[in-house]
Amino acid sequence: MSMKKTIIGFVIVIQVIAVMAGCTKTDTVPIDNSPAVTKTVSFSKDIQPILTNSCAKSGCHAGSVAPNLSSGGAYNALVNGNLVNTTTPSNSAVYLWLTGKEAVSMPLGSSNNPSNINALMLAWVKQGAKNN
Repeated sequence: MSMKKTIIGFVIVIQVIAVMAGCTKTDTVPIDNSPAVTKTVSFSKDIQPILTNSCAKSGCHAGSVAPNLSSGGAYNALVNGNLVNTTTPSNSAVYLWLTGKEAVSMPLGSSNNPSNINALMLAWVKQGAKNN
C-alpha cells in the first residue's frame, strides 16, 4: 500500500512540474489609465517642457542617447526619427516607450506618468504631431 501511495505521489509531482513548465510569461503590457486629453496640445508649451524636465537629462536624452530630446532638437528627433505615427497614434514608438509597451517605461526611475505625459503625447500625435 505504501509503495502504491509513493508511486501516485510521484506521478502527481511529475504532472505538476509538467504543467508549471508549460506556463510562461512572455510580456507585461501595462494599461494606460491616463485621462484622455481633449484640449489642443502644443509641442512647445506642453510636450517640450516635460521632455526637457524628465527626459533631456545628462546620461539620458540630452544628446548622448538617441533620440535627442533637448530643446531645439526634440521635434526633429521625434518626427524625422520615425518615432511618431500619425496614422495609428497609439502605435507611435514614442508612445510605446512612454507607456512601457515597448520596453521599460520612460522616463527611467520616475513615476510612469509625470505630468500626464502619456496622454499628452498621444493627444499631440492624434492632432497631427504639429510643431506648434
